[in-house]
Amino acid sequence: MAEDRAQAATSVANGRSSTSSTGNKQPSRQGTSERSGHHKLPLARYPVADSTWEERAICYFFDQYTTVDRPDECVSHLGFLPSLYAICRDGKQDGSAASCLLLAVDATALITLGNQVKAPSLILKGRRYYGMALRGLRRALTSLEQAVKDETFTTMVLLSLFEDINGERNGLVSSHTAGFEFLMKLRGESQLGNAQGRDLFSFAYAQTHIEILALREKPRHDTDWIAGGLDSSDPVARLILMSSKISQIIVETSSFQGPLNAEGIARLSAWLETSQIVDLEFSSWDQRLPDNWLPEVVPTLKGESLLTYQQMGIAAIWTYYRAVRIILQQLILQLRGTIKTLVGDDGINNEVTQDDIEVRVIRKMITDACRSIPFCFGDIDARGNSIPSSSEGKPRVRAVYGHSMLWPLWYMLSCGPATPEQSAQLRGALARVGSALGIKLALILVGDGTPRSASSGLTSHLMQPGFGQFV
Repeated sequence: MAEDRAQAATSVANGRSSTSSTGNKQPSRQGTSERSGHHKLPLARYPVADSTWEERAICYFFDQYTTVDRPDECVSHLGFLPSLYAICRDGKQDGSAASCLLLAVDATALITLGNQVKAPSLILKGRRYYGMALRGLRRALTSLEQAVKDETFTTMVLLSLFEDINGERNGLVSSHTAGFEFLMKLRGESQLGNAQGRDLFSFAYAQTHIEILALREKPRHDTDWIAGGLDSSDPVARLILMSSKISQIIVETSSFQGPLNAEGIARLSAWLETSQIVDLEFSSWDQRLPDNWLPEVVPTLKGESLLTYQQMGIAAIWTYYRAVRIILQQLILQLRGTIKTLVGDDGINNEVTQDDIEVRVIRKMITDACRSIPFCFGDIDARGNSIPSSSEGKPRVRAVYGHSMLWPLWYMLSCGPATPEQSAQLRGALARVGSALGIKLALILVGDGTPRSASSGLTSHLMQPGFGQFV
């Protein structure tokens, strides 16, 4: 399994300890790192025993944070990165964008392995490369020719990952959000015309919309152009489009300053109606999914039932879906509650009696996410069979999937309705992402369930006790 090879690489590095010299040898320009069910990737044909720390770090990082885009893989995450890195390393791509990409990969790889083996020398070297990559990125952004390149966008993605792995975010707020928004806007619809561009866009979109959906941050650039470039028949693209509609409502309500007269109430009612229409889209999202995207219910020996999936990437998408749908239910409750406060029960056609429906949906989303955790962390396979832990006690799941589930799990933990047992399960899952998978942001989130964001406008009127902590 890929995880076994990753752990073997870690064990070899750990055996030489952080007192070993990191060496000056550059990663090999050829070779493969064979991972079960994946294409052969460049950069790992040398014997592990003869490799440098940097070479092992690169291989370990690619194993943990990239997935190859294959016909049987529904979701890709930086699958192009190993080959792009090799091209830049071989000098087939020149310019500041290629140079800062190499530095960003080296920095993120060193910090990833350094955290796993607790090697201060690797962490220090990774931080030094991070600073160099950041300065290179700033130079690349001053040139339109360099700014629109995939290498530049990839560098920003990697620096964001570095920030998460090393726990340097201010809660969920990323220092690279403004850069993501700028580059998505600058690159326009053309980036959605190829798999590599869509891969980068999906990562950046998710990062920026976390702050809009969960933290009520306002976007710096309009995103209306996105709808025209996405294929609504694709499950992920359809989820992005639906999430964008929620973001738009949140931005509008957050900017609303009143007055709360008849005209204001009409606007609130319009937002409520739009939110309910979007919720209908969310409720039917799974009806258009391919069969292999649907969760499977498997029984346990204790008489309970768990959810499993055909692929880990699909499980991560479902976790994202559930978190976003919880946010939508809260928005509906908040809008309806505000209208009720202004006009009384009779003024909203008795819709206040619908509140328990949204609450039930929220609880179901949290319950289904918790039922999925054993599969998402490699404790069981797709048939529900238990999978023994590795010899080092690490979950048999790659770090990329733990990273993708960070904010959805955190939001479910912090939003209020989870039972004590569910809260403990969610908190434990986040702790595993931090301690076992080496993503320090998870430990920060599990220790502080309060988003760092100031509310404004109507948001403070909309937030209801038990459904978030934005005020």
